[in-house]
Amino acid sequence: MEFFTVKKDVQSDRKIVLDDMILTKDMPTTAGSKMLDGYMSLFDAQVVTKLVEANYAICGKTPVGEFAFDLLGETNYKGALCADGKLLNASAETVSAGEAIAAICLDANGSVRRAASQYGLVSIKPTYGTVSRYGTVPVACSGDTVSVMASESDVCAEVLSVIAGHDEKDGTSHSDELCAKLANGADVAPVKKVALLKSMLAGADDEICTKIENAKKILSENGIEVCEIDDNVICTSRVAWNILMSAELCNNVSKYDGVKYGYRAQKFSNIDELYTNSRTEAFGDLLKTAILFGSETLSTDNYMKVYDKALRMRRVIAEAFAEIFSKFDAVLMPACSSMAYCENIDSTKAFEENAYTAPASITGLPAVVSGSVQLVGKAFSDRSLLSVAKLLEKEGK
Repeated sequence: MEFFTVKKDVQSDRKIVLDDMILTKDMPTTAGSKMLDGYMSLFDAQVVTKLVEANYAICGKTPVGEFAFDLLGETNYKGALCADGKLLNASAETVSAGEAIAAICLDANGSVRRAASQYGLVSIKPTYGTVSRYGTVPVACSGDTVSVMASESDVCAEVLSVIAGHDEKDGTSHSDELCAKLANGADVAPVKKVALLKSMLAGADDEICTKIENAKKILSENGIEVCEIDDNVICTSRVAWNILMSAELCNNVSKYDGVKYGYRAQKFSNIDELYTNSRTEAFGDLLKTAILFGSETLSTDNYMKVYDKALRMRRVIAEAFAEIFSKFDAVLMPACSSMAYCENIDSTKAFEENAYTAPASITGLPAVVSGSVQLVGKAFSDRSLLSVAKLLEKEGK
């Protein structure tokens, strides 16, 4: 499988690559699934329109894992990208190779941040609702965020300023006034004090722990105080997010039935068999696992004791972050447990590995990865986080 679908005759020094969760009317959008093989959208995503209007050139699309909620993209229906026994990420490979100055990706379950960490790149998952999701393939709508990945924080900031803004076509979009905090970077508050969540280091390997220590040193040398704290409430994000993500994903993929569009099974004798056979043949194992889990979560017996409890946990986690941000400007944690995944790793590992990315996903808080570590900040502090990313980015090279 190729790293990305090249759009021919693109001559520009402002090339942008999109991942395959972003709708484009001149290139297929498959979301990494056989179910959408060859699907052509009738319109461009809002972020694509904004980038083109700002004279950026869309140079192609990168493959993703099926519905982009796996580790790095290994569940793509055409196969995983691997080299030297380890998994690769197409967007990160493209940016690292200089084929594009930045990648626009949908962060559904943290794969963008994991890739940026392992490749030593910079990524920004903006505050939820500041970048339009209109024209993206929905996964878990309460957490899906259009993100930017680049080799430098300045590029991330520049691209973010273009794509941020209110969009009346997105019901979760914030007002122009709030989005302007990301667009123009005015009145950026300095980061003076950072909390390191020690509890988040428990499952990380030695190389990741070394990256965290290096980040602490760089921050301290630049006058930023780093304090170690424990907060077991934040660690519950993984369980709560897996429940909410699977439930929302189950609901979002229910429309893929082999009738109106998408893959259709060749053999069936009635409408029920058409649905069943089409989904059985087109969906991968990880997606089927999430669908079954989501269906059980939303069942009458489990709705209140599982799904509703996860919603309550989301509120408690948000309150825990608010308490931390009353004393600190940002929270430092890993983005993944390892600097590489072996190519034969079980893709269900994504449900464990999102322990590091779920806190920002479930709360909608902004998260920056730089120097192979992750910083999570309060809502609309994206520019402040990027200023710290600039200090850390050389560490990831």
